Amino acid sequence: MAYSPTSPALSIRPGIGLRDLGRSRPLIFGLALLSVALFCAVFAPHFYPGDPRDMVARANIWPGSDPSVPLGTDMMGRNMAAALVHSARSSLIVGFSATALAILTGIAFGVIAGYSGGGLDDVLMRICELFQIMPSLLFTIILVVIIGPSVWSISFAIGITSWPQVARLVRAEAMRVSQLDFVNAAVTQGMGHGRIILRHVLPNSLAPVMVTASILIAQAILSDASLAFLGLGDPSAMSWGTMVGTGRPLLRTAWYMTALPGGAIFLTVMAFMLIGNGLNDILNPRLR
Repeated sequence: MAYSPTSPALSIRPGIGLRDLGRSRPLIFGLALLSVALFCAVFAPHFYPGDPRDMVARANIWPGSDPSVPLGTDMMGRNMAAALVHSARSSLIVGFSATALAILTGIAFGVIAGYSGGGLDDVLMRICELFQIMPSLLFTIILVVIIGPSVWSISFAIGITSWPQVARLVRAEAMRVSQLDFVNAAVTQGMGHGRIILRHVLPNSLAPVMVTASILIAQAILSDASLAFLGLGDPSAMSWGTMVGTGRPLLRTAWYMTALPGGAIFLTVMAFMLIGNGLNDILNPRLR
């Protein structure tokens, strides 16, 4: 009987369903927090149309003092609530865009290096190490300064400095998968290397990426906030980091100007970290 080189499903534990997802409290709590952030980002123009940087009331109104501005105003008289929900859009766009770039680049490098081995593996891993030894935030700042600050340039700069950890994870999985029987059978039957990678090696090497993606999004949001705090954010978009930096001089007298955007950053990052922990509990067969 001839051996069929049909690869199994993704190398995650079998039998995962909605019941397993519902049992993970970190995943449920993280998804709930993320849903709030996504809701604010999507419906920000509906609740607060117009430019959130417009002055709508007197300056330094504390939260709860005026029903028309429930979260108060900053030192310029701008609505803090409008700024917070509009900032969610730019922060999530940067987080998802940068992570998508990092994952695509890391998967390409990792799967080719892990499957090919030899000299090509050495070359690709040396490139990976070159990016790893450079301080990522400093490299990101340099790229943003050269390209110019915008949502997309910041996303590119963060993404292009975040892919090495994805590449190493995928490389390790690709090396393991390439030694399995169904891959050897595909090689024996004369299947091309590109087809083997796309059909067998790549699908069975992506399980760790699902967990890493949520962590990368959290890191990208923190990096975006750091750049905005340093004055390197997109000048045409509201940002939580910019709000924190703007409110810093009034930290003693109007601490809410930094506490509100800081809390938004904390909750959003925490949401993705909890999602990552929940996915790791579900997808890791050793934790069952």
